[in-house]
Amino acid sequence: MASPAVTPAFLTGLPKCELHLHLEGTLEPELKLRLANRNGIDIGQTTVDDVRATYVFDSLAAFLAVYYPAMDVLVTEQDFYDLASEYFTRAAADGVRRVEAFFDPQAHTSRGVPLEAVILGYHRAAVDAAAIGVSADLILCFLRDMSAESAMETLVAALPYKEHFIGVGLDSDERNNPPAKFAEVFALARTEGLKLTMHCDIDQVGSIDNIRQVLDEIGVDRIDHGTNIVENPALVEILLERGIGLTCCPVSNSFVTEDMKATEMVDLLRLGVKVTLNSDDPAYFGAYIADNYVALAERAQLGLDDVVTLAKNSFEASWLPDEDKARFIAEVDEYVANWVESSPA
Repeated sequence: MASPAVTPAFLTGLPKCELHLHLEGTLEPELKLRLANRNGIDIGQTTVDDVRATYVFDSLAAFLAVYYPAMDVLVTEQDFYDLASEYFTRAAADGVRRVEAFFDPQAHTSRGVPLEAVILGYHRAAVDAAAIGVSADLILCFLRDMSAESAMETLVAALPYKEHFIGVGLDSDERNNPPAKFAEVFALARTEGLKLTMHCDIDQVGSIDNIRQVLDEIGVDRIDHGTNIVENPALVEILLERGIGLTCCPVSNSFVTEDMKATEMVDLLRLGVKVTLNSDDPAYFGAYIADNYVALAERAQLGLDDVVTLAKNSFEASWLPDEDKARFIAEVDEYVANWVESSPA
């Protein structure tokens, strides 16, 4: 029997894990305005449409220029809780069963927000997400366009709350901020038992050398974006040997470059690399995780086996214990079997 068509409904319900999601990037215009009013902050906009009109950019630099000022509305522990809770609810509707979500404490502590408010607000929401069927953990990210000293100070300050996050990451503007700049910070995180991941954004100056650094010098457990690795087969072999996952974001790619990198993602997928699909900053790119599955499936004309592999990869590349990975992968198999059985011949 031929495989049934891969429909948006199938892709939405498909159990999946989200591994590349910035909680600050889920700040929808409605919530931004509500928090601004609650905290008495003048953001220069008075309607949701006004806020939405500011979410416009055509490059990574332009995006960041919009992204960071928007965070000014996040002030209290409750604000961070509300932001994360709204995302987890939206993710559950997209079939997400597990999230390992990024957050950027320096973007808040640099404004005078206590680190404790950021971590505890997000963590409380992650705990409460279990009630809606979402397993959630946090990844503390450092802003690479700030100093390595600032990153180290942030890590040391966060270590008393270490039980509230599962790993550390590196994001923001990659230009002139290579992974090696933060080697000492990530070495400390490793000794503290934390998992490691780093952004290697697409089509950056020095992309391949940055990917080499994260593999050879930092020793990451995962790479965020990273599809430029197809340019170096030797590095691809390292991914395969170590079973390292790539957290790819098709829709956001198409905003900051001219291409969502569909060909590169599919080529890597077919080679056996643990390619995963994610939404990155969905409030700004207008696409949550199911939308990213649909976008890539349509662009690359993916079949059932391809999208099921992507979903299973997302759990295999997660930092869950092996028994939990197996449980979620079994959910994928059950969902697919039921879908095939109920589909017209």
